[in-house]
Amino acid sequence: MENIKVTRKTTESQMTVELDFSPLKPDYRKHISTTLPFLNHMIEHIAYRGGFNIDTKVELDEFVLTHVICEDLGIALGKAAKEYIDRTDGAMGFGDAMGIIDEAKAQTCISFESRAYCDITYNGIQLAQRVEGMDTEDLETFLEGFAQGAMCTLHIDLLKGHNGHHIWEAIYRSFGTALGRAFEVSEARKGKTAGVAGKIEWTVE
Repeated sequence: MENIKVTRKTTESQMTVELDFSPLKPDYRKHISTTLPFLNHMIEHIAYRGGFNIDTKVELDEFVLTHVICEDLGIALGKAAKEYIDRTDGAMGFGDAMGIIDEAKAQTCISFESRAYCDITYNGIQLAQRVEGMDTEDLETFLEGFAQGAMCTLHIDLLKGHNGHHIWEAIYRSFGTALGRAFEVSEARKGKTAGVAGKIEWTVE
């Protein structure tokens, strides 16, 4: 599988993400660096459950803003994922998975069909405003940014849980596993796209 490296630069940040599809490296954690320890931990779950290495580099112009880091890095990771799907003939392009840890359980469904949509449903479960020094909305923003960058449809459902740390671990575990399944290559999928509409072509005049 071909490695994918993307860099997204704005006046606020420069985010570089590399997806390495060699076997998961013993020191894969050391390649994940965002300045936010709990976000590092969440990306660690994506890599471990998805079965691929993620290398991140975060550079900020002036202000260390958590929202900017989460949104911009999520978009960059999504763009890298889309590039892989677009370049890899036979990639499944869709997947779903459960993620669990102790009392927490979550489900993710993902499909790469050039339709950017993210829905995260908590099913009446009350979430803490902050977990491990991060706002819940920023942990959401990373996933929303991914859907934007990947131009994918992403549905996440929290099914059980009351411990804030476990809730986000279950969510990111399910996301990582679903993404890994979307990345899987099958001979039967050669020449096919994730959706029946096929490859989208535009004419702009």
